[in-house]
Amino acid sequence: MLKNGKLFLPPPKDGGDFKELFKQLAAAGAGRPLGADGFPAGPWTPELLAEAISQIDSNRIGVDLRTVQLWFQENEKGISTANIRWLARIFGCDDPVATSEWQMELSAAQSLLTAKRRESKKAGSSVAAGVPEMPRTATVDDETPSPAELARETEIKVPSRHLGLAMRSEALFSRGSPLNLPASVFAGATALGFLSYIAEIHSATYSRADGVVKQVGFLWAPNWTFLFMVLLPLFFAFVIELLVFWKHEGRLKLVAQGDRMQSEDVWARNVEATSYTYWAVFLICVFFAGLFQWVGVCLIPLLNGGGKYAIDWGKLAIVHPEIISVPETILFTGVAYLYMCLCFYLFFVGLILLYTVVHDLWRVGEASKSRPEVDYQGEISEVGLKVIRAIFRCTVLGILIAICMKAQSSYLTSTGENIAAWLVSDMFSAFHGRNNGSAGIGYRMPTHYSSLLIVISTCVVFLFGSIRLGVGGRFRVFLWKMSAVVGLLVAGYLLIGAFIGFSILLGVGVLLGTYGLFDPGFGQRRTSEVGIQSVS
Repeated sequence: MLKNGKLFLPPPKDGGDFKELFKQLAAAGAGRPLGADGFPAGPWTPELLAEAISQIDSNRIGVDLRTVQLWFQENEKGISTANIRWLARIFGCDDPVATSEWQMELSAAQSLLTAKRRESKKAGSSVAAGVPEMPRTATVDDETPSPAELARETEIKVPSRHLGLAMRSEALFSRGSPLNLPASVFAGATALGFLSYIAEIHSATYSRADGVVKQVGFLWAPNWTFLFMVLLPLFFAFVIELLVFWKHEGRLKLVAQGDRMQSEDVWARNVEATSYTYWAVFLICVFFAGLFQWVGVCLIPLLNGGGKYAIDWGKLAIVHPEIISVPETILFTGVAYLYMCLCFYLFFVGLILLYTVVHDLWRVGEASKSRPEVDYQGEISEVGLKVIRAIFRCTVLGILIAICMKAQSSYLTSTGENIAAWLVSDMFSAFHGRNNGSAGIGYRMPTHYSSLLIVISTCVVFLFGSIRLGVGGRFRVFLWKMSAVVGLLVAGYLLIGAFIGFSILLGVGVLLGTYGLFDPGFGQRRTSEVGIQSVS
């Protein structure tokens, strides 16, 4: 009998247990498609049956090959309730009525096998009544649990993998609520803002030697407020969204064996493979960008009463000791720089994870070239497009972070009264053809260098993702648009303060980049190459 082009056998209802029933059906090849000659394709093998179950659309977990092999072996292993559902789909040839009948038949056969096993154990217990009780050990009599049960038992019984810096850092992004990390960064910036109010440096001005009165309050510095309250939490949110999607949905959809535990183990090995990178970034962020920079930029100038750095909220005690004392400033700047270096370590961790996702997706795609099915290639394109869109969003945010840093640093050396007035004055000066006095005093500006490192690192990840995922022209149109916006943002960053009217170019780039955060495709839906509807 045929159903949906497959060999269908009705439930025999002969009262056999699961092992007897399964042996007959596997030998007959029930549920297998007919061959090219119109005859049955042959019996089931463990590999063929495991692959067929894993390819069921609604079965995201799949089934482990070892579990299927136990069904074929002469043992007392049964079948879990979850796997009865999938096996009934196979024997029922995807027909709802037949699947329901087979589900009842398989459940009855499993119940009979369980009853026989209990009777066997009781008989063994009565024979050994006079034998002293020995510690019970695991035997083959234990029923095979479902994949979900296996996962839960493994989490409880198997010693957890040693968590190094790489895995601990990755866990901050992938475990718990997606809101935890962004909210923590926002809360830290909020706390610094309140402390600046208490220290009365939230809004403060000072008169420079050339007579320019500058606003140097903490809340007027976008690299300490807007950056940590808006841009960095958004960056973490996009990284977390992509990472959770890839680990728990995208990767399982593409790997040949959709086993969640095995997929997570492979991902963990990929993360651990870059452990040296995590340590290098941690040392640079904490010691060089954090400790050494704080000592050179804040501590030494405060102790010496001045230096070659522009006055900002962190050195206000030098010119206005009546507002905040030097010890208070040392304490406040120490806390702020510690918070800053840890946040930027996590920023670079996000970039490393983006690289790891791209590399993992590329490897899965390379390994799947032997599967030319249209549906499967469409799934790869769907996942790839989602990944490249997330990377573009993170790239835009990374460059915007660098823009905030360089703009604040450039403003401190300019003749503008505050950063907003400085940018608006530059824009009007370009239209009216007059000098806005952008050129200022030649202070040292270490933030220029650190912001450049952020731009380079962010763009390298975007370039790597474009090369790995854009090969073959699948996303050519999207990549051209994304690359143009990224290039415009980088140009705007590099030209901050370089000429009169730089703020116009910077403003256009920021507007396009902000729009790209909401619509990375810039209004264009996915083409027929991808074969699916647009995703955000």
